[in-house]
Amino acid sequence: MTHPAAEPAPSAAPAAGTRASAHHQILIIGGGTGGITVAARLRRAGLRDIALLEPSDTHWYQPLWTLVGGGQAPLRAALRTEAEVIPPGVRWLRERATAVDPAARTVTTATGRVLSYGRLVLAPGLSLDWDGVPGLAAAVGHDGVSSNYRPDLAPYTWELIRRMRRGTAVFTMPSGPVKCGGAPQKIAYLAADYWRKRGVLGAIRPVLALPESSLFKVPVFARALEQTARRYGIEVRLQTELTRLDGAAREAELTDHATGTAETIRYDLLHAVPPQHAPRWLADGPLADPASPYGYVKADPQTLQHPDFPEVFVLGDVANLPTSKTGAAIRKQAPVLVGNLLAGLRGRPATARYDGYTSCPLVTARHKMLLAEFDYDLRPAPSFPFLDTTRERTDMWFLKRYGLPQLYFQGMLKGRA
Repeated sequence: MTHPAAEPAPSAAPAAGTRASAHHQILIIGGGTGGITVAARLRRAGLRDIALLEPSDTHWYQPLWTLVGGGQAPLRAALRTEAEVIPPGVRWLRERATAVDPAARTVTTATGRVLSYGRLVLAPGLSLDWDGVPGLAAAVGHDGVSSNYRPDLAPYTWELIRRMRRGTAVFTMPSGPVKCGGAPQKIAYLAADYWRKRGVLGAIRPVLALPESSLFKVPVFARALEQTARRYGIEVRLQTELTRLDGAAREAELTDHATGTAETIRYDLLHAVPPQHAPRWLADGPLADPASPYGYVKADPQTLQHPDFPEVFVLGDVANLPTSKTGAAIRKQAPVLVGNLLAGLRGRPATARYDGYTSCPLVTARHKMLLAEFDYDLRPAPSFPFLDTTRERTDMWFLKRYGLPQLYFQGMLKGRA
């Protein structure tokens, strides 16, 4: 499927001292959820000169990866080609960004091309640091170690769960902000539910290691998840994370940050989530927030503009915002960002505001789910006030499995939702 290129940009001279090979009124870095959603909304608003930098030919709906790992969805349901999702009229530049010079308003690509812009939208996502835990990179993908944070490994997670009859299963989460903060524990609940239904849960020791001081930051959902963990007999280790892995020996070192003690556990199955940070070219550049040790980009939490460079807008996982990194957050961020970007082009102030809304669909069993929705202040912000989404519901599971993917592909990525 091909798309017509955007109309040529009006002639614009690059900043002094900068050689630019092309100029675009709007340049978007990243063809994932944030980049495509913003591009679609801008096109629907009538903008014609939009370019999108994205080297990948594939586009993933990542929230389904947990269900793939839990044996509840096929991997192909989460996959589209990039060409299918790029809005008509948006110029697709199949290159990788390597640097941004916000003072000169230029972006350099991996081929050495320099692009200038009128407005820049940053939505490149984040980087998974498999080397951030000694031994993890070498072990993941075989001998009982998997991760739903890689699409090619999600089916392996299900294979390991399905084959397990006895032993120790360890599920871990790293310190720092990660995409879909509920995913590291959701797979533990799906696995335990499957083992319970097969009658083998009594012979399995499930261990869930989380770096946080509670199962969830919003108390009402934390209490519900505590009940879920007790139901399955999951050994919850709070303020604890994976600090070393010996794949050959099948040994995981778990460090309790509250006491400073480390324990080595021999595992039969290990689901690991790698540490995560901003792409290095952003983390080491002038747009990174000095307050973020992970290099995430500085952004006004309400307007989503960079405070030092108002021509730069940021959304999604790479933004240093005090909310969970989810696709649901992007759904609320995109219209705010687009509204403020358009206001700037028209010489008006940025008046649209993002309140920190995010959503974590917490799958707790086959066909059961809690829907945790909240804002910057950790106040519940339900989309369905007539439903009690603080308890496990079957209808919410069907929403996640079938409704939300349709909302994503037919709504968000087309600028309609």
